[in-house]
Formats: sequence, structure tokens, C-alpha cells
Amino acid sequence: MTSTDTEFRSGFACFVGRPNAGKSTLTNAVVGSKIAIASSKPQTTRHAIRGIVHRPDAQLVLIDTPGLHKPRTLLGERLNDLVRTTWSEVDVVGVCLPSNERIGPGDTYLVSEIADLRNKPTLVAIATKSDLVSPSRMAEHLMAISALEEKLGISWAHIIPVSATANDQVDLLADTLVSLLPEGPPLYPDGDITDEPEETLVAELIREAALEGVRDELPHSITVAVEEMGLREGRPADKPLLDIYASMVVERDSQKGIMIGHRGTRLREIGAAARQQIEALLGTPVYLDLRVKVLKEWQRDPKHLNRLGF
Repeated sequence: MTSTDTEFRSGFACFVGRPNAGKSTLTNAVVGSKIAIASSKPQTTRHAIRGIVHRPDAQLVLIDTPGLHKPRTLLGERLNDLVRTTWSEVDVVGVCLPSNERIGPGDTYLVSEIADLRNKPTLVAIATKSDLVSPSRMAEHLMAISALEEKLGISWAHIIPVSATANDQVDLLADTLVSLLPEGPPLYPDGDITDEPEETLVAELIREAALEGVRDELPHSITVAVEEMGLREGRPADKPLLDIYASMVVERDSQKGIMIGHRGTRLREIGAAARQQIEALLGTPVYLDLRVKVLKEWQRDPKHLNRLGF
């Protein structure tokens, strides 16, 4: 029975996978709007960001979670806790298994962790990055995904090859997720694409701009705090300007130097790139005042983590 034969469906799904399995890109593709930041750096996602898909027959709430990883800091431990909590609260979990990589111990560990949950969500296997492989390699990959059922004592409701960048089978994936949701009324007002506060989305877009082109040791050390945000007073209604005062927070003085760059060039580049993305998201011209602040070892300090919202 298809979802059109039934009542309205609503519920929660999340994509899981190793770092860089394509979760954030896929979330944005299904939601049809950029709500999750995507970067080639592992552990880019730090919040469980909810994207809302509105359809005539359903409302699908997609949660983009951080990748499960071996934590080296208190921040890492808290992110892993966030992931496990999310898993036990959703109706469907889509496991992202990149087609251009072999299924490894990390994937097996991830799926077995979900299999051990007391409230087991419905599982869908997603062969991401399908545009990067040949048909024969895809066939081999799909066989390997099927083999996980017996190995881990799970069952896949569906196995779907998808490419978010080539927009291949994204609609089929959305239809499939919707078909597995329970019947129920909409959970969010029509038109909302996320329930994240705008400040969080703005901070994430700044962090995404900051992550572009930085060295490997820096990404985990950067976070962004939006200190103040509001429309400038005294502007005509047809010419609004949004003032945003934000700080990029790093752990060491040497990192501060890298983020500012020679004569402030790096900081200006980050500001320009972030401003463009924020204006596109909010549809308002933006004045962005961006600074760099050092908070020693913030990832390991519970006080700092609490203040920064982790």
C-alpha cells in the first residue's frame, strides 16, 4: 500500500554513517534547502539539526547528526551521546554506506550499535555517492550491504543507491522514508524548513566558511559564537540590514594567527563567504562583524562547553 492510500504520515528519520559518508549533503538534498553544513573535514556536524520536508501526504523531519567517532575530548563524548539519543527517538534510520568505499569495521560497528538499541528504529540502507562507481562495483556493494543482515542480525526495510550531488534517486529515498513513518498530524507549521534558531544556523555557516582550506589540526578546534544579532534600527522597511556580531573561537594563539591570516586576509575571506551564505539563507542584507577569540582547551572544559551550547 503506498502512502497516498493512507492517512497523513509524520515522523522523524535520521541519516547515520561514518564521517564523510555524505549525510549532510543528503539531508540538504532531501530537504531541498541548505540547513546542514557540509565539509570534506570529518566531524563537521556538531548539532542534531532538524530539516523539515513538507508534502501533501506527509511531514518528514530529518535529523542530521554528528558522525559516531572515537572521542578524544569531552566535546567528542558529548557528541556521541547526542547521536545515540537521536537514534532511540526516531522512526527510521538511514545508514549511509558510500558506494566508492568498502564496508569496513567502522560501518559494522555503527550498525551493530543501532541493532543493540532497546527501541529499534526501522533501518534503510543508503548506498551514497552512487555516481562515483560503475554498475558492477555497485552490484558488489549492494551484495555486501545485504550480507550485513545475517552477520549482524538486522533486517533492511529497503536498500537504495543514491547520489545527492547528481540528484539521483533522492525523491525515491524521500518516498521510501515517508512510507515507513507512522500515521499522524504534521509536527511543525507549514513552511518551516528547520526548528533551529537562526543564530545556530548563522554560526554554522560561519564555521563552514572557516573550515574551507584550513589545515587538518584546526577543524575540531574551531567553534563560532554569535554574540549579537538584530535588524539595524532606523533603516527604511524596504532596505533592512541585519547586524551580526560573531566570534570564531579557537584553542591557541597560534590558531588565532592562522584564522586571521596575513594582514587579516583570511578573516576577510571567511567573512565574505559566510555573509553570502547567510544572506542567501535569511534573504536579508547582512553586516557581519567577525572576530577571533582564544579559549584555551575549550573542547575539554565543561564550563566552556556549556557556555558554547554543547
